[in-house]
Amino acid sequence: MVIMINLDDIEALKQADPGEMLEAVYTLPEQMEQALKIAENMHLKVDKDRVKNVVVTGLGGSAIGGDLVRVFAANRLDIPMAVNRDYVLPKYVGQDTLVITSSYSGNTEETLSAYDVAKAKGAQIIAITTGGMLIKKAQADGHSVIEIPAGLQPRAAIGLSFVPLVMALAKIGLLNEADIRAQIWEAVALLKTMRQELSPSVSEANNLSKQLAKKFYNNYPVIYGVVNTSEVVAQRWKGQICENAKAPAHYNIFPEWNHNELVGTEYPSDLLKRFQVVMLRDKNDHPRIQKRIDITKDILKQVVGGVTEVHSRGDSDIARIFSLIYIGDYASVYLALLNGANPSTVEKIDLLKNKLAQM
Repeated sequence: MVIMINLDDIEALKQADPGEMLEAVYTLPEQMEQALKIAENMHLKVDKDRVKNVVVTGLGGSAIGGDLVRVFAANRLDIPMAVNRDYVLPKYVGQDTLVITSSYSGNTEETLSAYDVAKAKGAQIIAITTGGMLIKKAQADGHSVIEIPAGLQPRAAIGLSFVPLVMALAKIGLLNEADIRAQIWEAVALLKTMRQELSPSVSEANNLSKQLAKKFYNNYPVIYGVVNTSEVVAQRWKGQICENAKAPAHYNIFPEWNHNELVGTEYPSDLLKRFQVVMLRDKNDHPRIQKRIDITKDILKQVVGGVTEVHSRGDSDIARIFSLIYIGDYASVYLALLNGANPSTVEKIDLLKNKLAQM
């Protein structure tokens, strides 16, 4: 019989986390500070007047930063921005496209393939990476490179994938640089406060992330975000639970899921009772969506195992986005330790890559 770890036993948590994922979460504010310093010194060879659309191409932890920027910039950019998770790029990509290739390792095969497509199409390219083949290709071809520090799991490098990217758009002149910088600094300060509430030294009775992990344990986490505010954060929670805790999770967004998935909450009743629903909420959620959430919450409470609302904190958009990310990141690692899983390993992904390499 597996004995569930005591989340308030700090020494036990350290022993169960040999890759120090909890430390990686704790130091996210410093990571964002480091990323901002990198961004301040970047030199980009991009002709703004040629840029009519932006495409970020990447996978996994290297793509989520692009999605966060896409949502954040939706009401700030005057041109379209998309995130691509494929070997190829959309047909519209051409000489008037800025393609940002994001691969933490620099060796993601889909991203390297997309880089080659972007090059062939004559797009302007920025590479964000720690090294690998991507930096070799970009440097050899004379494209801009933003080199970020290695040594982390890509999913733990969210500050390094988000901050240089959003600052690159600001440096080019597509976003307001002073505003972006101020928002990042607010996020850093907020996360330093929040880690005093969420870190291992804070007891479960007063620690929201530990409480969430307990609710998720032996259950099925279902995360609901809101279009244009927390949609990517919900996706992030799902991905972090899968990779860190080695457990399945699901996410969807309001209002879309009200138009289909809501009806799928009748059968099988025994499975639904294992659902632990989290609703991510933000003060900028559309007023009608806020009403939808309130009504949906009451409906779900009748059929699922539990419903928890998690509210963002902070004044600026970036601060509120990262406040929700932080709670979910901590919860996913605590859940991993409850599951007896090493939050740093991704053995099945490694197995897949090794088998692909043999083909």
